[in-house]
Amino acid sequence: MNDALLRVRLDLSYDGTAFAGWATQPGLRTVQGTLESALGTVLRCAPPRLTVAGRTDAGVHARGQVAHVDVERDAWEAVRGRMTGPPGAVLVRRLAGVLPPDVVVHAAAPAPDGFDARFSALHRRYAYRLADDVSRVDPLRRSHVVRHRLPLDAVAMSEAAGSLVGRHDFAAFCRPRPGATTIRTLQVLDVSRPQHGPDEGLVVAVVQADAFCHSMVRALVGALVAVGEGRREQGWPAELLAGRVRDGAAVVAPAHGLTLEEVAYPAAERLAER
Repeated sequence: MNDALLRVRLDLSYDGTAFAGWATQPGLRTVQGTLESALGTVLRCAPPRLTVAGRTDAGVHARGQVAHVDVERDAWEAVRGRMTGPPGAVLVRRLAGVLPPDVVVHAAAPAPDGFDARFSALHRRYAYRLADDVSRVDPLRRSHVVRHRLPLDAVAMSEAAGSLVGRHDFAAFCRPRPGATTIRTLQVLDVSRPQHGPDEGLVVAVVQADAFCHSMVRALVGALVAVGEGRREQGWPAELLAGRVRDGAAVVAPAHGLTLEEVAYPAAERLAER
């Protein structure tokens, strides 16, 4: 990297309801476009280009998103102006003053050598939430929890999920992209009905992998929901996986139930291995 540039890690979250996804698209409101514009305003420079850990689709939320941006060292130091504190803390405060309320930068700091928000990640963890019991439907969470009108068998869904864990070709659960591989290592796919906490009584699917292809998480959840409703046998998702062809009967779950919860990275001294 140019010595005049400093790589900065940003930790952020956003409500994806009113965004057309992460990636910048002409004429559309996106998280990337909104945040790059805010950074340009605060740093008093042309909007810098962000690299993100995981691009999210329209309507998908993030609680633990990570991005990096390369900025001029002089601009990084100058961001403090008359404010006290390290540049990262001041940048967070200044961004809070210009960003809309549905996107928040929680932390900003110089990244360790070799850090790349996308390629350094060990895993991405998502959670998908459904309310299949009207007594558990909270209208205040309607943009983050899918209301499902049929009862779901979370145990059957969990058993069906077990056969999908591991390194496989997930072509049956991915939207094809020319030249892109659909081989992924699914580290965790678990479905439960929490008995305590804010998700008590909901059906929650936790999905974790080294990386995901386009629409993979929502397609996996859609297949498991078919099992949970009793429309499909527990072995059906595994049959889809083995067939490596998207089945017209498979349904991609609605976007608003999905949240990126965490992106994990190795310790700074091990970043070079990534």
